[in-house]
Amino acid sequence: MTLNTQGILAAVTIAMYVPFLLLSIKLVAKYGISRGDGWILLLIFCIVRILGGSLLVAAKEITPVNDSLYIGGYAMETSGLSPLLLCTLGLLHSVFQTPDGFSRYNKPFRLLELLGAVALVLTIIGISNASSSGSSSSANTMRRAGVLLFLVLYIIIVGICLFLWTQTRFVMRYRKQLLKAISIALPFLVIRTIYSILSTFSSSSFITTTATQPNTSDLAKFNIITGEWQIYLVMDMLMEYAIVIIYTVAGLVLPLNQDYKSPESYQDEYPLSRPQ
Repeated sequence: MTLNTQGILAAVTIAMYVPFLLLSIKLVAKYGISRGDGWILLLIFCIVRILGGSLLVAAKEITPVNDSLYIGGYAMETSGLSPLLLCTLGLLHSVFQTPDGFSRYNKPFRLLELLGAVALVLTIIGISNASSSGSSSSANTMRRAGVLLFLVLYIIIVGICLFLWTQTRFVMRYRKQLLKAISIALPFLVIRTIYSILSTFSSSSFITTTATQPNTSDLAKFNIITGEWQIYLVMDMLMEYAIVIIYTVAGLVLPLNQDYKSPESYQDEYPLSRPQ
């Protein structure tokens, strides 16, 4: 079967993220888990994108239409925003680290990670319930609550980033460069977050490819399934890809581990970096 536009974009997604999957594995091996939760989540994001793309390609190839494959593929597409936001949060957390590898503000960051997890669960359950029961008010509410929590998490991330810029004299040398990379990625991340919100609010239910009723919402063109593929390409795929490129290049190029090589030399330069 010949792939339609959605199938082609899904196949392109797979091709785009396979190289970054390998690079993210390299980053996790380079920095480890304890000092780089953000890199773990970058790896998870790449896996989610490859699996989601594979499900959608399979859905386009299989006849008769298997709605479950579409639901699974688009659920992974929608939920992919969660590991991307949490990856950004994890990288920001690493900026707070001290020369001896001590992680500061662990509890607040864990609470924010929990917020991202709750948003993800609400989104997935909302999609699952809406797909199994048609137009469900509770399912629709959960989907929308989930993406709004993503927006809240993004706003908090921006606030943390701004706070760090006011404290750069206390940030280790190469973490300052990482902060710059994160700041460059934020405009791309806000466009991706906005698209997720517009797509979720574009219909009162999770519309599948076998839906009989057309989407007549004013935001219909933003719908991830039935909307305009050009908008999806620019506001979703390209924004995510730009963020992944920025984070991956930063992780590969910046010698972040050198911030830990001579902790004694940093004690006078960064007095507030001592464990508190």
